[in-house]
Amino acid sequence: MVVPVAAADTGLLRGGHPSAGGRSARRSWRDIRAWRGIVLGLTGVFFLLPLYAALRFALENNLGHLTLAAFSAIPHTTGFMPAFLLSVRLAAVTMAITMALMVPTTIYVHVKHPKLRVAFDAITFLPVGVPPIVLVIGVLQSAPFVLKSTPYLLSLEYVILAMPFAYRSLDAGLGAIDPKTLVEASRSLGGGWLSTLWRVIAPNLRSAFLSAMILTLALVFGEFTMASIDLYTTLPVWVVSTDSITAHVSMAVSFLSLALTWVLLLALSSVDRRRFRRRVIIVEGT
Repeated sequence: MVVPVAAADTGLLRGGHPSAGGRSARRSWRDIRAWRGIVLGLTGVFFLLPLYAALRFALENNLGHLTLAAFSAIPHTTGFMPAFLLSVRLAAVTMAITMALMVPTTIYVHVKHPKLRVAFDAITFLPVGVPPIVLVIGVLQSAPFVLKSTPYLLSLEYVILAMPFAYRSLDAGLGAIDPKTLVEASRSLGGGWLSTLWRVIAPNLRSAFLSAMILTLALVFGEFTMASIDLYTTLPVWVVSTDSITAHVSMAVSFLSLALTWVLLLALSSVDRRRFRRRVIIVEGT
């Protein structure tokens, strides 16, 4: 009769203690966790230290005292509200165009031509490798005068820059829900393409939609090159132009824009965790 030997008891064959293998595994896992904590701590210091310096500079006045004067002066600073409202309008138009283009395209690729996902990954990655100044010069050379005379030309340019981030967010969301099966089930029950997209696919892509929109919003509120070449004063252009006049206010606006983006991303991740825990509880309860 052959008796199987457990992996944890292999230490007996080598003359060791029966639990030596378990202790070494636990020790190696603790070492990995320790190194992971060190790496995360250094990364946090690398990112948070400049933010702390920016916040302290924004809070300091000319006498070196910490006050909120720079933050309270933001709405009253010349040119802030027009630049902020322009960035908001551009962000809204950019998000609408990006979602209208990328959502049907991504779903169509996943459902009808899944083998083309590799090609679409490469195509959507192209704007990352092309400098924005090259893109904006090409757009200015080919765009009609009607678009050149309106600031919403920037939205079309921002759509190109946002395409890689939006596509990858939607691609990850669709890869987690098996859209082909959902579409076939909906079609077999008599649902049309629009009703399937709106009632079946969209509710399962809520997190992917939010992440794509937040990344697009962050891109619009942080892009400087295209807006400056097109001679439109968006919020990033205003921050740079105001830096030499009111540096504390400019730094306060930059810090608030970064903090807002972080808060939105953290809120999105917390919503995803709650939904995941809720699904796990439902599955365990069944």
